[in-house]
Amino acid sequence: MPAGLSRPASDDRTRMKTPPPARTPRTGPLADRLFGWAAKGAALLTLALLIGILLSLIAGAWPAIAKYGLGFLTNAEWDPVQEEFGGLVMIYGTLATSAIALLIAVPISFGIALFLTELSPSWLKRPLGTAIELLAAVPSIVYGMWGLLVFGPILATYVQRPLQQLLDGVPFLGAFVSGPPVGIGILSAGIILAIMIIPFIASVMRDVFEVTPPLLKESAYGLGSTTWEVVSKVVLPYTKAGVVGGIMLGLGRALGETMAVTFVIGNMNQLSSLSLFEAANSITSALANEFAEAGTGMHQAALMYLGLVLFFITFVVLSLSKILLAQMRKSEGTKS
Repeated sequence: MPAGLSRPASDDRTRMKTPPPARTPRTGPLADRLFGWAAKGAALLTLALLIGILLSLIAGAWPAIAKYGLGFLTNAEWDPVQEEFGGLVMIYGTLATSAIALLIAVPISFGIALFLTELSPSWLKRPLGTAIELLAAVPSIVYGMWGLLVFGPILATYVQRPLQQLLDGVPFLGAFVSGPPVGIGILSAGIILAIMIIPFIASVMRDVFEVTPPLLKESAYGLGSTTWEVVSKVVLPYTKAGVVGGIMLGLGRALGETMAVTFVIGNMNQLSSLSLFEAANSITSALANEFAEAGTGMHQAALMYLGLVLFFITFVVLSLSKILLAQMRKSEGTKS
């Protein structure tokens, strides 16, 4: 265009008439309401299923509840022939094996998560994390067979027998290692459960540790903090809810495990001593071994009562985790 001449007005009109870019159509209020109803319906359906399971367990266990009451929880006798049933041995076996599994798995899982997020070289993080997660894909029956055929004899030969020789004659500690050295019992089941739940707890801890903002950790390192101080003072307070959730996930897995425990716990319905190497039983192994052969009547009702007790234990564990988190948040508010 020659200098001094203005741009024709038709160009301005053409530029003004250019249509705006297309926008994604917004969903209307009806679609929002439908989505809200679907989400609410899913939540209510889950609650209804939970209540239905609870009511069915109560209905099936009612003959045993009416006959034994809460005394079922403190009675160690289990005799299907005489129809005398008590769940103390199974409850003790379930709680003992789960406690041993947590005592072993939580520190190891914490160390794995700490190494993968803070100490591991970049080339090792992905393959090592994948290898640990693959442990969760191993079927539980494989863990049980390995525990019975491989780990059990090793535990009896290199752990139980030396401990029995070392603590022979000691009044209190000797009772915890008594029993025939066959490699099956509460300790063996607890160790197998620990191996099974380590992938779950470690994966959750690693994921929540990685959620911590890098700025917080870099600031702590810049102030001269060590790796442990950064983890204990920055990472753990920031991710405590996820850490507790991962531990509760592992505990739930340990409480509900069936086949692996059935292979290595011994399946004995008698509690002769408090030895960690004594053969015992758990709620899940008792249900797996006896429910298919239990006739309708008191035997089946007692097994349903055991299932109800396991349901209640899981509910108590979840409630305690919620209370623990609430107390931790309250203490934070008090400090601030």
